[in-house]
Amino acid sequence: MNTTPMNWLEAVRWDEHGLVPAVAQDTASGRVLTLAWMNREALALTVAEGRAVYWSRSRNRLWRKGEESGHVQWLEELRLDCDQDAILLRVRQQGGIACHTGRAACFFLRLEDGKWGEIDPVLQEPAAIYPRGK
Repeated sequence: MNTTPMNWLEAVRWDEHGLVPAVAQDTASGRVLTLAWMNREALALTVAEGRAVYWSRSRNRLWRKGEESGHVQWLEELRLDCDQDAILLRVRQQGGIACHTGRAACFFLRLEDGKWGEIDPVLQEPAAIYPRGK
């Protein structure tokens, strides 16, 4: 699929809310860091600014990853999946923390024997990252 610079956003299959899931993956380790959501503006700003900008469904606004924590995700590569309904951001994770819980990645729970257990350590206490609370 080739698109011109004028219509690359049109190639994305947005859901009924105008959103697309966006997976952030660390370019150094290959580790999946988080799943977030983007609208057209967030995706366009991500490309323009070279850093991850998401649509926060809980805040109902644009959210520049790291705007409060300093844990910015710097864009290295952007990919669109085969169905054109999911985005992959290959990023350089500033500070080594992607999760608001102070962990390297948001996927820190693993199912074992029918129970979810934490498998990754907290690298920095959330209160130190978000002094006003999260």
